[in-house]
Amino acid sequence: MIRAPRAVPAWLAHPFRWQRLPVPWAAVARGALCAGPLLGAGIATGHPAPGVLTGLGSMLAGVNDRPGTRRTGIVHIGLPALASALGMLIGASLQAVGAGWWVVPALFAVGFVSGAGSVAGPVRSNAGMQMLATTVLGAGMPLPGAPWAKALYVLAGCLWLLLLRLVVRSPRPAGGALSGERAAVATVFDALSGALAAAGGPGAEAARRRLTAALDRADEALRLRRLTGRLLRRTATPQELLLAERFAAATALCEASVALLWEARPLPARVAESPRRFADALRTGQPPGRLSAPETSTPARGAFDQALLDAAVAFARREPTTTQGAAEPAPVPAVREALRALGGRSRPGRGLFGPAGRDYGLRVAFCIAASAAVALLLRADHWYWLPATATFLVKPDLGPLFSRTVNRFAGTLAGVLVFAGAGELLTGSWWPALVAGAGGALLPFAVRHFALQTVAITLMVLSFVYAGGARQAATERIVDTSIACVIVLVVGHLPRLADPRRRVGQRVTSALRATERFLRHVLEAEPGADTTERRALRRAAYRALGEARAAAETAAAELLAARDRNPDWLTVVSAAERIVDAATACAVRLDHGAHRPSLDEAERLCRALAAMADALEDPRRRRDTPVPDRDLRPVPDCATLTDVAAELEHIRGYAGTG
Repeated sequence: MIRAPRAVPAWLAHPFRWQRLPVPWAAVARGALCAGPLLGAGIATGHPAPGVLTGLGSMLAGVNDRPGTRRTGIVHIGLPALASALGMLIGASLQAVGAGWWVVPALFAVGFVSGAGSVAGPVRSNAGMQMLATTVLGAGMPLPGAPWAKALYVLAGCLWLLLLRLVVRSPRPAGGALSGERAAVATVFDALSGALAAAGGPGAEAARRRLTAALDRADEALRLRRLTGRLLRRTATPQELLLAERFAAATALCEASVALLWEARPLPARVAESPRRFADALRTGQPPGRLSAPETSTPARGAFDQALLDAAVAFARREPTTTQGAAEPAPVPAVREALRALGGRSRPGRGLFGPAGRDYGLRVAFCIAASAAVALLLRADHWYWLPATATFLVKPDLGPLFSRTVNRFAGTLAGVLVFAGAGELLTGSWWPALVAGAGGALLPFAVRHFALQTVAITLMVLSFVYAGGARQAATERIVDTSIACVIVLVVGHLPRLADPRRRVGQRVTSALRATERFLRHVLEAEPGADTTERRALRRAAYRALGEARAAAETAAAELLAARDRNPDWLTVVSAAERIVDAATACAVRLDHGAHRPSLDEAERLCRALAAMADALEDPRRRRDTPVPDRDLRPVPDCATLTDVAAELEHIRGYAGTG
């Protein structure tokens, strides 16, 4: 009898996952020009300590050197750079006063702030992690210099890479200024073309998620450009306004396309090709050319062709129709908005002392404090590697804990062996700078896999340590990494700190509430009302669902996922995504004269979705406020809302809210 092959558990398969990404050659060039040359300059001038610190700063900045516009690069690199300098100032001050064992409670406090800040968004999460790492290194690395000088050296290294980010870039596409923002909007049209080509096939949902991610990146790029102008009280140029109008046309076209995707019918190739012509027009500055012929076979197709025509009109214009380019009379509101944009969007429950923030913070704090205590017991010097290793492992928003631990150990072992081999083959005092330069060039490519990223970081850090005077540090790194991995696995899987309900449920609940707000607006809006608010609510719902999906996928790949006590988060998120798709299709149909449901039908669907969010937020409400069966019955004469009711039934079944 042939047995069916057993599926590999997600926690065991995740360490072998590899991201397929294009090689960022400009970032590779920047990495090669950062840590290695800075360390080499310090060695050549006889002052290795400044070279080590500036190289360390450039390495940490290189971790955040991801594709994007210049302004997004400034945000994603600049805020963690300030946090890194602050961490070095704190750590070096602890070393200067001879804190001894007092470093353990100090690292506990910094670890709590670092972990709790993870709930605020990816930028502030990276900033918190790097602040904690430099605090540990500043407190442990025996480098000469005043604390303020060390902090400035680290900041200088970060700013050096940021300067290279502004200078060493990929070739500008044709079409004039605004190349970064223009490329981001062009990517939206490319992703839209891919989604339309996948309509009716097995890859339709994945293509729609890629489209959502492209919209998020373009929206962030244009928003930062707009905020920069407001902060500087600079009037928006006609090119900026024209690009904003074309992005608005792209957003409207995406909304109509979601309705086509909901119909799940394969589309002619010429339909999928039309958005790609807009992408080429943005990159080259040339007209988009001939588009697909209009057709009105369904309301969704009619809406798509109308949006396609509106986009063609927007691309035909050479002057913007809006004059909203005046500068802000007072920059204070813009400053507040910019500060919120730097670290992520604020949502209920995302505060430092909220439930999720407390759990994140305590998990990181306990791991770092335990690692530092064990390191101080084992050795008085070079104790910093153990808690530094734990810093890059324990953050719960960076991936499954078991997967990161396995890859961290494998990457550290490989990095130590490569560094030891380089030490045997190379001679002189300059070779650590060469190894650091190679690690810096590898770092942008290494984001494909955490083990490869660990190899690059290990090569660079061992080069810094060697140049700082610790000649026999390589073998100690393997032992310290092993101990740190064990501590992180034990502390990170404590029941209270590893409960996915508190880490994932909060994001899923926020996503359901954003979905409910969008659905309510669609069903209760007056006919012919302005669609600006509707599109903003739809973008907010998709963005919240993207965050919830990322958290749910991480939780599903954890070693101890506690699935017997928690809902099937991924199924809940998938159902909510389909609700937003169906609500979008409903909005398009209503715009074209489809049957409008009664207020009672609209209210019962929204009430059911809100009740499910309440039950997920507080499991005790399951018994108090079950979702009545009558709220989930199909809606007469409305296929899209019947789909909404069906997905609500899915959520109730998999979340246990019935």
